[in-house]
Amino acid sequence: MPELPEVESIARTLRQGSTDAPPLLGRCVSAVEVRWLRTIAEPDAHTFAELLVGQCVRAVQRHGKYLRIVLDAHELLVHLRMSGRLHVVPQEQALTLHTRVVLKLNDAWALRFEDARKFGRMWLVQSPQRVLAKLGPDALSVDLDTFAARLQARRSRLKPLLLDQTFIAGVGNIYADEALHRACLHPLRSSRTLTTAEIAQLHTAVQAVLHEGIAANGASFDWVYPGGHFQEHFRVYGRVGQPCPRCGAPIKRLVIAQRSTYFCERCQPLLQ
Repeated sequence: MPELPEVESIARTLRQGSTDAPPLLGRCVSAVEVRWLRTIAEPDAHTFAELLVGQCVRAVQRHGKYLRIVLDAHELLVHLRMSGRLHVVPQEQALTLHTRVVLKLNDAWALRFEDARKFGRMWLVQSPQRVLAKLGPDALSVDLDTFAARLQARRSRLKPLLLDQTFIAGVGNIYADEALHRACLHPLRSSRTLTTAEIAQLHTAVQAVLHEGIAANGASFDWVYPGGHFQEHFRVYGRVGQPCPRCGAPIKRLVIAQRSTYFCERCQPLLQ
């Protein structure tokens, strides 16, 4: 599933354009085709299409793993889930095997949402808080004081806590493992046992790996999210049995909250 760096990379491309397509900013919706009704979470698909026509894109933002496309009178929220892909393409390329929604734009371009596994969702709302209010602060922008206060208010193991989008929004399996390794914290450590210094280390590590992920255009494993290369810089994720880049001990794997978790027993001891 795309995490914060992958979603931010998509938002950046939509804002700035690419060698193959212009920026989405300033472009207006001339028609809408919904090819998979369940992609539209709110409102119903007919109203969704009707309200979008004539609106122009004023900003492309992100909160956690949600894309926020700010329009004249509404905001289009997109969650890619497992396999969603969002691209500006020529209108003649808009329809593919996995196209679920097409927003036709001016000048013969289109915003195409592809989603092979059909789990992605879109919301067209006047207030984004209708959808985003349940989330914690964005992981890339949360300050240390807020992070510390939220962490100390929880009684949870660190790995599940970092994956909890109501704690902070945007961190997923890959970046949680990478951040915990950099902070020298065991993924099963209780949040209540962290010292002030360890909290600061974790806050710094979370934001550092997210920034590095964005700089690498995210991580890519298959056709779902191509183009990233942060996987070339993983310290622990997916490296079971390989040497820790810090101490040389073999990387271990645990299953925590039904997710594969990678860590170094020597660098990240479990303190009781």
